[in-house]
Amino acid sequence: MGAKVLAGKLSSVMLERSPEFEVECKHGAFYTGGDIQWSADAAYLFCQKGGTISILSVSKSSVISSLGEVEANQQEDTINCFALGNDDTNILTHHKSGLFKLWDWKDNKLIKLWKSIHRGPVTRIAFSNNDVLMASGGSDSAVRLWNLQHHTCTHHFKGLQGVTSVLEFHPDITKQLLFGAGDDTKIHGWDINTGQKMVTLSGHFSKVTSLNFHEKENYLVSSGRDRVLILWDISSGTSIRILPVYEGIEGAFIIPFKSLPAFIKLHRKDDIYIASGGEKGVVKIWEMKSGKLIYTQDNSLVSPAKEEGSLSITHLLYNNVHKIFAVVSVDHNIIIHSLELFECKKQLVGYSDEILDVAYVGANDSHIALATNSCDIKFYDIASMNCQLLCGHSDSVLALATTPANVNLLISSAKDNSVRVWLFDKETTRMSCIGHAIRHTASISSVAISQISTTFFTTVAQDSCLKLWELSNNLESHKQDLSLNISHTILAHQKEMNCVTISPNDKLIATASQDKTVKLWSAEDLQLLGVFHGHRKGVWCVRFSPVDQVLLTTSADCTMKLWSLTELNCLKTFEGHESSVLKGEFLSHGMQLITSGGDGLLKLWNIKTSECISTLDQHESHVWTLVVAKDEKHIISGGSDSLLIIWRDVTEEKKVQAAKEKERLVFKEQKLTNLLKAEELQAALRLALKMERPLQVLKIIEAILQKRDNELVEIIKELKPARKEALLKCAIIWNTNSRNSHAAQIVINAVMAEIGTQELQIPGLSSTLETMIPYTDRHFKRLTKLLQDLHLLTYTVNRMKPDIVSINTN
Repeated sequence: MGAKVLAGKLSSVMLERSPEFEVECKHGAFYTGGDIQWSADAAYLFCQKGGTISILSVSKSSVISSLGEVEANQQEDTINCFALGNDDTNILTHHKSGLFKLWDWKDNKLIKLWKSIHRGPVTRIAFSNNDVLMASGGSDSAVRLWNLQHHTCTHHFKGLQGVTSVLEFHPDITKQLLFGAGDDTKIHGWDINTGQKMVTLSGHFSKVTSLNFHEKENYLVSSGRDRVLILWDISSGTSIRILPVYEGIEGAFIIPFKSLPAFIKLHRKDDIYIASGGEKGVVKIWEMKSGKLIYTQDNSLVSPAKEEGSLSITHLLYNNVHKIFAVVSVDHNIIIHSLELFECKKQLVGYSDEILDVAYVGANDSHIALATNSCDIKFYDIASMNCQLLCGHSDSVLALATTPANVNLLISSAKDNSVRVWLFDKETTRMSCIGHAIRHTASISSVAISQISTTFFTTVAQDSCLKLWELSNNLESHKQDLSLNISHTILAHQKEMNCVTISPNDKLIATASQDKTVKLWSAEDLQLLGVFHGHRKGVWCVRFSPVDQVLLTTSADCTMKLWSLTELNCLKTFEGHESSVLKGEFLSHGMQLITSGGDGLLKLWNIKTSECISTLDQHESHVWTLVVAKDEKHIISGGSDSLLIIWRDVTEEKKVQAAKEKERLVFKEQKLTNLLKAEELQAALRLALKMERPLQVLKIIEAILQKRDNELVEIIKELKPARKEALLKCAIIWNTNSRNSHAAQIVINAVMAEIGTQELQIPGLSSTLETMIPYTDRHFKRLTKLLQDLHLLTYTVNRMKPDIVSINTN
């Protein structure tokens, strides 16, 4: 289609709406390593993230608040460790600055801060059962006991060597014991009243990672990286059993007798069952007295298709109230299981690194798949943000593709030179891999699926090759035996290729490359149909218009171009981005564009006028990907800041809101007119101030002054503080005009006297009052000069009276 034809078509179409998008929700990193704790009711997770503590709602799978956030111009005070009080109200953090900070996390308020005294970072914090005492252990081999009521150090416990790895109060208050372990691998127990060491437990040969006390007996179970669990008798200070578990253990918890899973049939009340997790990535249940392995978690429940040992556990959390436990993996995934059946209830991703690509999957766009600079694809249920890891690639996944012909189909490509075909099961809501193949000799940077039928897909890679793959139309019949064959291969460009796309009618393929060109190919046999020259730098993205024979390209030269597919010439060039334009999509039936750039901005464009309608600024860096929902009501963007943002079209809401606001305004204007006609000036003044109408307020003030000045003072006294401030601001505006200065000065004098200096702490009001002074000074000088002239006139008239009388007499 030529430029004139396109222009004529665009001008004939009246855009019904100009979309406005607002952030519906953000999903970013909330756990980047370090401590993690669970509230007693299992409703919230507290996760360490640099210098902040993210408070995550488990039900909503989103962060509700963060402790320790600082302004952009302030330096972040990194958190070394933190602990949650037993009453679930207070959180204590230790920072790089050497300070303890006590927070009320529900109100997001800092209660107290004090210096830690430790010579170096504090690595462990523990609260006593009644939250009156707190113990801290650091890298200086010191363990200190603190009184939280006075925030003073009461005891300095000695004996531990090196960095404190674990620190726990004995749950039985009557025992008054504190246990800790450090680099010396010994477990030390101190009396918190006297400060004396009461017991030393020697048996581990590597770092001790957890201490677990039995609820009734005088037993302690410890775990370590030396691949053993040890059952101790605290009273005698001896080990009852050293149990080899053949993996380094990072976390463990004792399972109470009443909470034992149903699959443990043979058990006695005096047995001690403990669950452990470590470098193999699975949770195991042991009976400590007999030394037997009772249960090993099915690895597919942790993460289907994940190889053993590749999901090492760093933390193991247990909640006895709801009988659930959480596994925290080395790559910051949090997987919540039921203890009863060891079923995965929810999976949360604490940190996703860069988001490289996003794709909608499922009917009504119910799920999204993310490629996040990881070999695993993160598959989210949008409603709950529950995540399933799609494992199979051996290197970072680079691109994802879906098709309207089969909303349950997903194809991924990665740096491992392979493609994988995934199919979503609506009944089980699980995604499974049904086929994979390696045919390229370099990283596959982009993939696209046929739009009308799922008969083929195409890939481009860093080997400069374009490949056409055959695909079965009946994918549901395949489970894991789908064969992927290539029908055509061609050396497409001279440099690396960034993007490939297929036209809506499945007849054309377009490729974009770093060689600054875009090429058009036949989808049947990869015959070259045309080359688009015009960009000054590499082309990042290419897209076919859904309604016209037009092609969109975005480039590192900060421009976007529309090309005619028939004449192979440039129709329009869009400029406005100040950085590389990384992605572009059509909106509003091909009449608008949404683009993303390396500067973190999303821009909405009107194709007809070539103007940028709006700019969406929420990302901090490169926005690598964006995807538009089928109904165009939502847009999802993701980038190098690890932030996934879901944007919602609020155009209709804005229209309804504007209509309601207009209706309210008309009603208020009518009411104001009625009050003025009825001469109810006091009520009219309040309404005019509320409507922010300075001219109307002036007319009402002048009407009141025509009656009596004292009446105005009484009316001002009865106004609310906010209305008095609004009246003062109006008077300052009037004061700039000499015609209104009389009313303005009366109001300013009355309001200033009424409000007083304490209530004038309004942002910007002091500077506004300063600007009033020159005008007031000018009015004063003018009145002074007028008064002088009046006195001179009076004097002249009085001096002339005798002469006039004398003349009349004669």
